Amino acid sequence: MTSTWPSIDESLRDAYLRRLGFDAPPPATVETLRAIHMAQVERVPYESVWIWLGERRTIEPLDSVRYVVSGRGGYCYHQNGAMATLLGWLGFRVHWHTGGVQGHPDAKPNVDGNHLALTVSDLPADDNPGGEWFIDAGLGDGLHEPIPLRTGTYPQGPHTYGLRPSEIAPGGWRLDADESMSLHGMDFTPGEAAVADLLAGHERLQSAPDSTFVRTLVAFRRDADGVDFLRGRVLKRLDATGESTRELTTAPEWHTCLADVFGLPLSDVDTQRKTLLWNRVTAAHEEWLAGSRQ
Repeated sequence: MTSTWPSIDESLRDAYLRRLGFDAPPPATVETLRAIHMAQVERVPYESVWIWLGERRTIEPLDSVRYVVSGRGGYCYHQNGAMATLLGWLGFRVHWHTGGVQGHPDAKPNVDGNHLALTVSDLPADDNPGGEWFIDAGLGDGLHEPIPLRTGTYPQGPHTYGLRPSEIAPGGWRLDADESMSLHGMDFTPGEAAVADLLAGHERLQSAPDSTFVRTLVAFRRDADGVDFLRGRVLKRLDATGESTRELTTAPEWHTCLADVFGLPLSDVDTQRKTLLWNRVTAAHEEWLAGSRQ
């Protein structure tokens, strides 16, 4: 079974493609799959800024596409929901799967729907004759490009990812993260998922007081060499040369970083809301600093 996509909206499709750097709809080939995946993680930030702006979102596929077209990003449901819709419109056989991110080694692996995972089928290549691929633009510092859906290790930039059968979801798969990543791993089920399977996870992540995204503003941008990561007012860069960290100390510097590093100029947000956003982030940053000193 293949996930069912909304009826094609050519104006949305073409606007989305333009944001990814395409002048016209490309053919459904392995080369296109790689190009779209890389463009998605390079040009569309994984981010929770919208939560800190006090916004609420759905995870309906067309809404996720609209968020991207508007110049914003989102977290896994939006990143993968939008990318899957675009790929479906282009003729790829894309599948949604219920996933679960394991944030740290002490947490239990899960498939509770806190993540939307994707696979593509019927697309053989010389290095993947079976034609099944794992794709994921929704893990922040995760994949830069697709990997074959088969057991193995896959180096990309500063990270090496492991893929193997899941021990908790029979027939499903487990992505083992690199030790330098912001998560420990992610499992996903073999069956086809739908919006309804992920709604509870989304509602918790966008609104629960203990949600990582509610507690901390984050933004990621992946490229071929490494990853940029913003946590509150702390900007990190990880690549082959190592890790560098700096604190952003002024509102102009912080907003310029969002625009220049993460492609998130917030051109649809007025000055008053931007100021409130900076004040909220600063208050959380100072609380974090105080806790660190203690």
